[in-house]
Amino acid sequence: MPQDPMFDAFTDQTQRLFEPMRKLNGLMLNNLERLTQQQLESMKRYTQMGTERMRAAADVQNADDMRDFAARQAELMNELSRQMIEDARAMTELSLAFRSQLESAFGELSAAATEAADQATQTAEKAAGQATPAAEKTTGQVAGQSTGASATAGKEKEKDSAQPARSSSQASRGKSS
Repeated sequence: MPQDPMFDAFTDQTQRLFEPMRKLNGLMLNNLERLTQQQLESMKRYTQMGTERMRAAADVQNADDMRDFAARQAELMNELSRQMIEDARAMTELSLAFRSQLESAFGELSAAATEAADQATQTAEKAAGQATPAAEKTTGQVAGQSTGASATAGKEKEKDSAQPARSSSQASRGKSS
């Protein structure tokens, strides 16, 4: 059973309306997933470093162990600083990639919106073009009927005005006879 063209048009418009939102939601979800994964990996590294340091601190038994622990602590702080810089760089790269994807998506949305507006304008112009001859034809028919009705009314008016003239001429004849 064929579907109504108007229903098909509505379905197409609805899909075009929600497609950009679906793409944006997908981009945001992918970005959120990457950011979350990056943060979880960072958290895991920092937690492991902290746990290792607590174990090392628990293993301190004498002054020599304390000196080694303090020396290792300075190295660990340098390593932690380096790791934090790498994590910040990775987050920046993710953010820039997301920005680029959003710009691309909004560019597509803008192009699609412009195209949809152009199509709507063309459809409206086409409908107006089709409606104009039909309206002119209807107007011509109404005008023709109006002219015909006016002509008929004019003829009937002439008959009515002619009848009193005949009546008066017949009356004049009757009096003279």
